[in-house]
Amino acid sequence: MSACVPAPADSARTKHVHPPHSPPPGPRRFRIAGADVSASIAVFLIALPLSLGIALATGAPLQAGLVAAAVGGIVAGRIGGCPLQVSGPAAGLTVVTADLIQQYGWRTTCAITVLAGLAQLGLGCLRVARSALAVSPAIVHGMLAGIGVTIAVAQLHIVLGGTPQSAVPENLAALPAQLANLHPADVAVSALTLTLLFLWPRLPGRVGRVLGKLPAALIAVAAATALAALTGLRLPKVDLPSWSSHALAALPDGPVLGMVAAVLTTTLVCSVQSLLGAVAVDKLVAARPGLTGRVRRSDLDRELLGQGAANIVSGSLGGLPIAGVAVRSSANVAAGAVSRNSTMLHGGYVVIAALLLVPALELIPLASLAALVMSVGLKMVSLNHIRTVTRHREVLVYAVTTGGVVFFGVLEGVALGIAVAVGVALHRLTRTRITHEETEGGHHIHVRGQLTFLAVPRLSRVLHQVPHGADAVVELDGSFMDHAAYETLQDWQKTHTAQGGSVDITGRRPGIRISEPVEVDDCRCRPWTAWRNHQCERPPTATAPTDARSQDTTGVADLTGGTGGRGGTTTSSPTDLARGISAFQRNTAPHVRGELARLAREGQQPSQLFLTCADSRVVTSMITSSGPGDLFVVRNVGNFVPPPGEESGDDSVAAAIEYAVDVLKVRSITVCGHSGCGAMQALLGTEPGGAQTPLKRWLRHGLPSLARTPGDGHGAGGPRLAGRAAADTAERLCLANVVQQLEHLRAHESVSRALAAGGADGELELHGMYFHVGEAQAYLLAEEAGEDGEAVFRRVLETDLTA
Repeated sequence: MSACVPAPADSARTKHVHPPHSPPPGPRRFRIAGADVSASIAVFLIALPLSLGIALATGAPLQAGLVAAAVGGIVAGRIGGCPLQVSGPAAGLTVVTADLIQQYGWRTTCAITVLAGLAQLGLGCLRVARSALAVSPAIVHGMLAGIGVTIAVAQLHIVLGGTPQSAVPENLAALPAQLANLHPADVAVSALTLTLLFLWPRLPGRVGRVLGKLPAALIAVAAATALAALTGLRLPKVDLPSWSSHALAALPDGPVLGMVAAVLTTTLVCSVQSLLGAVAVDKLVAARPGLTGRVRRSDLDRELLGQGAANIVSGSLGGLPIAGVAVRSSANVAAGAVSRNSTMLHGGYVVIAALLLVPALELIPLASLAALVMSVGLKMVSLNHIRTVTRHREVLVYAVTTGGVVFFGVLEGVALGIAVAVGVALHRLTRTRITHEETEGGHHIHVRGQLTFLAVPRLSRVLHQVPHGADAVVELDGSFMDHAAYETLQDWQKTHTAQGGSVDITGRRPGIRISEPVEVDDCRCRPWTAWRNHQCERPPTATAPTDARSQDTTGVADLTGGTGGRGGTTTSSPTDLARGISAFQRNTAPHVRGELARLAREGQQPSQLFLTCADSRVVTSMITSSGPGDLFVVRNVGNFVPPPGEESGDDSVAAAIEYAVDVLKVRSITVCGHSGCGAMQALLGTEPGGAQTPLKRWLRHGLPSLARTPGDGHGAGGPRLAGRAAADTAERLCLANVVQQLEHLRAHESVSRALAAGGADGELELHGMYFHVGEAQAYLLAEEAGEDGEAVFRRVLETDLTA
């Protein structure tokens, strides 16, 4: 069991050895950030009514919801692997828990919760958390939607003043009689609750922005409670018995197979919901500026351990099953939490409320809590999820899972969803459309779908319809081809080529050629070579050697996926250009035509201005993972931003800046320098005097950068890279140039006006970036300066982002 405990984050670090005469450091003080305190209060105000409402919906003692909320906040918050995820009684567990209570009783349900926690500990030790994410999102969303429908239908009876039945069909059958026998007091309280839940976040104006910070759930329940108390309405209210009579877990009592199924169901729902919630929290953290570096990404295996420990404690103390809760977690991140202290504090507040606020809690009408939980259930049927699964052609999986959960149960519904998902995958694997079309240029064979041995007979039949000696293009629109299909294609290609014909076998995705002729001119290029100007593996020729200066101009990347096999020393030609355009029309244009047509209709709406060097190796779309319409790009020699003024200004760059800021309303501007910049090398080698060529006149805009660059050759002073010293004076000049051009940028009237405007509608951000070509590594100018006060460029790592 000791092997399962996560190692401390600092275990692999070298211990700091203090000088022999320096006093040892004092004990570290425990400090709680103010942001965590305010966030914990916001989460507590949301968790308190929801915990009572979920306990009411399951049929458990209402105190069980408070126990689960406190344990989830303190135990899962302290041990779990997602610092900002808030755990507690979740709406997704309502149906499962309600079934267990009805079938086995409350005390046995607590024992099942303990066993599910032990199972989660085992899964965490086996480090299988990532495997749980392999479940199709359509199944997960369908499961949550089915649970949401079940919750909403059941709580509707309490909203109307009645009592829910045990299953959805029975609740639907009893609904007409319930509508004919309404209880006006319950309906009035429920209507007020639902109205405030809907309208409170939508209050207009400045008052709405201030009041909107208060949780809508708390306001709705508080208003309903005040209405019931002031008007003297007689209706069922919260009943919290004495803690001395609180029921704890007992030994499991029931059939073995039924208990195993109950434990597996509880473990599945708790684990999947918690892991998906952790991934969602990572995305929310990544979207918050300045928080990515302070909050670590989730350790999913540790999160399973934390959830397991919390369920063991909660079940032992007579609490509901625990899982990560999306509503509270998103509120925690939005409220500004920076550590797990906010989650733990909220759990402590729940303990205080459960001990000291019992008289106030017992004034809450049950109809108000039922309306609150019903709204949560309805939100679990997400229209956004339905659109997503429809777009990915998985609506059948979603619908079957939802219907299975509603009419049969959670475990049965998930099993049905998995079965349908497997069937859909097999259907897609075997469904292959093969068409043959004769055009003026030859014969075109299009294969849509996965090409397996099952499609080989049809493929062979269509291939042999191509006459001997004809030109043929075989286009494979799929991501998989097995050995039988590959051999069929290869054998036919060799035979057809030997009979005087030509064959071009390509894929629809840009840059992919499924098959190519044998080596031509000793070129051993691979079919997946992505650049037209890649360094081809060919024997040395008698071409003249190239020096480092000439190599600075090579490396033009053609992202359309041409297949030319030219090295950096081979000159280009109009034929090469035409071949690249042809590859674009064949491979890339079909995929981007729709998007470009939309941009042509709507016009460009880029989010940022990207100002960089004209160097051919700096491919802006590649290093920023951007596409058409994303960036407004300005390129010039040295990525200079001439300062405004009659003598030093440059109308082309200034016009681009003015157009981007004032017309296109870009939200950010990035100045990007790069390693091995020829302009910086020319600046370092420029001698005073001489003929003033256009290049020399342009390079004068870099003289301020040269003046702020130390030239001692040791990398001291000036802007620097975090983690390593600058390679040489040229690299230090590149870094200083980015900082200097940002200063020039701020001097432009349109930029300074946008920066001064501030606010949500006028905010403009400036960024500095350095791209090291040889390392394929990007560095961003940090907001904070180094210890010496100079600017620092920090590496952008894959681990800085989330999926």
